[in-house]
Amino acid sequence: MRMEQMYQEVILDHYKHPHHRGLRDPFGAQVHHVNPTCGDEVTLRVALSDDGETVADISYDGQGCSISQAATSVLTDQVIGQSVGAALKTVAAFAEMVSSRGNVTGDEDVIGDGIAFAGVAKYPARVKCALLGWMAFKDALAQASAESDSQEEDHERSGRNRTGDHERGLDSATG
Repeated sequence: MRMEQMYQEVILDHYKHPHHRGLRDPFGAQVHHVNPTCGDEVTLRVALSDDGETVADISYDGQGCSISQAATSVLTDQVIGQSVGAALKTVAAFAEMVSSRGNVTGDEDVIGDGIAFAGVAKYPARVKCALLGWMAFKDALAQASAESDSQEEDHERSGRNRTGDHERGLDSATG
């Protein structure tokens, strides 16, 4: 019972004092997710590092129950600074734990304070609440990664074009 009480305190602390709340610029992608069952909602922004390999920042705004809002706050603490691959593994581990109906205990080394939501798995109606921000992050990350890849390709193409134009210019100047 003591552990359960500690987990409740973690959830309430993140709900009352949310981390990274308030939408910030710059960002690479923004998504808005709503849980139609209970009306919880979150707007979440993700910024990747210049090379597109690391989660540089997450900011969000939302309204809803303590579980949805606290879980989003925990998410931000856990994945900011992680590589994109590690962040996706963190999201998968959290989703597996809360969707397991109590069969997966969760790995605190991977999901950090997300472990506090292990008890949610016993309440299927609350699983969507816990996953709201995490799934929004996954969608925003996919968009930001696609945008980052697109910008890299554009940069590479424009570099090749400049080189090609320069070479053509030299050819015409000598010919």
